[in-house]
Amino acid sequence: MPLDAPALRQALSATPGASPDGLETSHSLLCRREAAAFQRAALGEAEVLVIACTQESRLFAALNDETAGAPNLVERPIRFVNIRETGGWSKDAARATPKIAALLAEAQLPPPEPVGTVSYASAGRTLVIGPAEAASRAAALLGDALEPTLLIDPIGGAVPQVRELLVQGGRLTRLSGWLGAFDAEWESSNPIDLDLCTRCNACVAACPEGAIGLDYQVDLDVCKSHRECVRVCEAAGAIDFQRDPVTHQGRFDLVLDLRAAPAFTMHQPPQGYFHTGADERRLMDAVLKLRDLVGEFDKPRFFRYQQRLCAHSRNEQIGCNACIEVCSARAIRSDASAKGRAKNALQPAGGIIVEPHLCVGCGACTTVCPSGALGYAAPNTVDQGKRLQTLLATYARAGGRDAALLLHSEEAGQRLIGELGRAARLDPAIHGVPVRVIPVALWHTASVGLDLWLAAIAQGASQVWLLLTDEEAPEYRQALAEQMAIGEAILQGLGYAGEHFKLIEARDARDLAALDAALRAPTARGVAQAAGFAAQPEKRATLELALDHLRQQAATAVPDEIALPRPGALYGTLQVDTERCTLCLACVGACPEHALADNPDRPQLKFIEKNCVQCGLCASTCPERAITLQPRLLLADEGRARKATRVLNEAQPFACVRCGKPFGTARAIENMLAKLAGHAAFQGAAAERLKMCGDCRVIDLHTNPNEVRITDL
Repeated sequence: MPLDAPALRQALSATPGASPDGLETSHSLLCRREAAAFQRAALGEAEVLVIACTQESRLFAALNDETAGAPNLVERPIRFVNIRETGGWSKDAARATPKIAALLAEAQLPPPEPVGTVSYASAGRTLVIGPAEAASRAAALLGDALEPTLLIDPIGGAVPQVRELLVQGGRLTRLSGWLGAFDAEWESSNPIDLDLCTRCNACVAACPEGAIGLDYQVDLDVCKSHRECVRVCEAAGAIDFQRDPVTHQGRFDLVLDLRAAPAFTMHQPPQGYFHTGADERRLMDAVLKLRDLVGEFDKPRFFRYQQRLCAHSRNEQIGCNACIEVCSARAIRSDASAKGRAKNALQPAGGIIVEPHLCVGCGACTTVCPSGALGYAAPNTVDQGKRLQTLLATYARAGGRDAALLLHSEEAGQRLIGELGRAARLDPAIHGVPVRVIPVALWHTASVGLDLWLAAIAQGASQVWLLLTDEEAPEYRQALAEQMAIGEAILQGLGYAGEHFKLIEARDARDLAALDAALRAPTARGVAQAAGFAAQPEKRATLELALDHLRQQAATAVPDEIALPRPGALYGTLQVDTERCTLCLACVGACPEHALADNPDRPQLKFIEKNCVQCGLCASTCPERAITLQPRLLLADEGRARKATRVLNEAQPFACVRCGKPFGTARAIENMLAKLAGHAAFQGAAAERLKMCGDCRVIDLHTNPNEVRITDL
């Protein structure tokens, strides 16, 4: 592939934190004939050694170990970056210098902030569920490292004659948990107790209908109640047709499910659970993985959760449900009924619960979360934003234009990029990854959302594309498409022409031609001057910086507002029916983002649009159903209108008939009097007491002790 070492050195020299050392010359056989050049670099004083080749990473690691005096890989890591398939093997590789410089600069960034871990412990206790013969064979494949327990479900086949394994018969009724902590429950209703059965085969021989097979279970559809089996099993006592169904429970570390229908139906089943059905290849793959799952394991705690920002629930009212609906692992559940769990009076109880052992780190929940209560932690938004900004800034400084970020997964997506690059070398019809397309590998494509997408556009990207493979769940596709629709609506409303966000679908090598064509899409209009801000820890803070810069860089007149698609909208206003609103201010107490507020001096409902996340808690809490949501992005007055406080409704206060102090609103008191006018307890002085403030009501109750008290009714 063509490499311009002087140009790369010049580009990296202008990149903060990037080192151009070692780029005086480029190498073509560094892992073979030119290995001495690598060894000289290994003896250098650089804090990190970057090798622009991923193919021979094992060889370079071994060379480093064999180089006397070179720091070990813990003291001075080696980072490998692929510049070949990602650009050097495309048809326009001669112009790939800006992209290669960007990839090299990114590789020199410091590692992300460390995160906490989630631990698993597995002793190898494995539950194998399925027909007798298949379960027995699978148990034999698992070997001595695991401790299989067979659950014969459904009945049929042949149980091993030798009692080497614990065998249970029954119907699985419940399975929950994760690696090292699966709780299983099954119901045994068959007359034969497999735990008592000695497998002498007397019942099999005695049954005139052949209703008992070598699975040692009675087929009740065939049995004619001769009960010969009971007679011949009298000594063991394993057969009892009067036995009530028995529920069994057990805890297991691992589960191998051979049945046709899986116990878990979500896209991402718990770690430690494998469903193969009757597929022989999947069974062998599962067996190999299961045999490695004995011991203690850690994984990153992929998320952070701030309950104070969560817009899911308040006072048992449901608002935003986005994270629960999008989670393909069902790791998130509602905690809306969590009464009394609040840490203080300013933090109402409720919210969500995320089970870290079930979380697979897709990050889709953080992408759809409108408030930023859920944030991705491995890496966090600041580190991920710095990575994208480094790529874009280095690319631009090296003369690159119209950069398109291609976000893809580290596994299936990475493989497709590699296959496309290799195809470009061999197939004249395949172009390869264009020079303006910068691949960015992520743990999961759904982990980066609208805040970083718009930040990337503000920082100079022309487009942001997501490469989706079979790894992504259907829930992710819909959620990502909705978020992209919001981002596109904002950019189009600001006058940025073209398609800026796109989902690119590709499964395997059969889709390479379509992928190749998709990557050569026309450019879209970006900003004239790239922003210099850094991504913030809080999602909405990053969004605000991006929106302000995009508004300032708009090439056309900025409209007063931009309508946003309803699903997943992060911004909007409220429409209050002032004829129905009584200014009870229940909505103020329900708002988790402080978008709604009252006025301590007079009856007013105030609103700050910038803070509204369109969760709907105010609308579901309102007893008068006077509130409706209106997704939009308000840009009037150069964006200041969205950040200003405005009054949605106000009313004249009602004056206490005893002391004259204002309390409540005239409409609220009138509504209350009208509703209680026919009630026997609120006549005469009691009705008059409703027109008093709290202090005067207490005084009046003690002044007239013979009257019925409202509080006693």
